[in-house]
Amino acid sequence: MSLDGRDGMDGTVVLVDDEEMVLDAIEGFLELETSYRVLGFTSPDRALDAIGEERPEAILADFLMPGMDGIQLLERVRAVDPTATRILLTGYADRDNAIRAINRVGLYHYMEKPWDNEHLKLVIRNGVERSWLFRQLDERLEELESANEELHEIRRRLVRTFL
Repeated sequence: MSLDGRDGMDGTVVLVDDEEMVLDAIEGFLELETSYRVLGFTSPDRALDAIGEERPEAILADFLMPGMDGIQLLERVRAVDPTATRILLTGYADRDNAIRAINRVGLYHYMEKPWDNEHLKLVIRNGVERSWLFRQLDERLEELESANEELHEIRRRLVRTFL
């Protein structure tokens, strides 16, 4: 965290809630208290379009929304970008839905309304960092696979040369 109390990390966070007041509250808080780029949507379909283009580090979705619930949205997010951190926000304390979401979409965190702003900020900060770590791991794995292919090719050449 920087000296001014704002998170020193950059990154993009997508918020999806059909309640404009909830969306405005979270969006305003994050814009004041963090350095993240915050994109808010009342429509899950519009959010999905943006997620495909923006590749955000974290997505916070409301559970109950018309047309597509938060679990369905986060399931589709997972298919588009499995490294994005998925967080579900709900006004209903429903343990079964939390377990279903965790298992079905690889949910990172399940939060209930009303939320605690400091806890929300911490969850999002950790989620953004988690996403970065997964993306760095993916990059390193690709580098290792490429290096491994090069080593196999060198070995094949050596075998042909000396046998």
